[in-house]
Amino acid sequence: MFGKNPRMTPLQSRKQLLLVESELNRALLVGDMAALAADVRALTSRAKSIATIASSTAALVAGLAAFRRKKSESAGGKTSWLQTILKGAGLLFSLWTSFGPKDRRQSDKQVD
Repeated sequence: MFGKNPRMTPLQSRKQLLLVESELNRALLVGDMAALAADVRALTSRAKSIATIASSTAALVAGLAAFRRKKSESAGGKTSWLQTILKGAGLLFSLWTSFGPKDRRQSDKQVD
């Protein structure tokens, strides 16, 4: 360093500022990505909660429909379109739980 000019040229100074700005932007991007990942995890958790509630409700409705169906069949009455829809929903629910995405069930087990 002896004998060299310690002053920076405007070009070197601009280069240093750009490097510092780039590092700052990189750090902000990492923080933004972490916040985005946290938001996605929260949204996924809410979606799983809603799906759990919906599937429980469908199972309850299917059970109630089966109970009503037995009652009406014993009376010899004709089944209504609502009962047919509920029966179909119960069938779809049982098929979904049996043959649904296996990777989702495995990830649910890993989380618990």
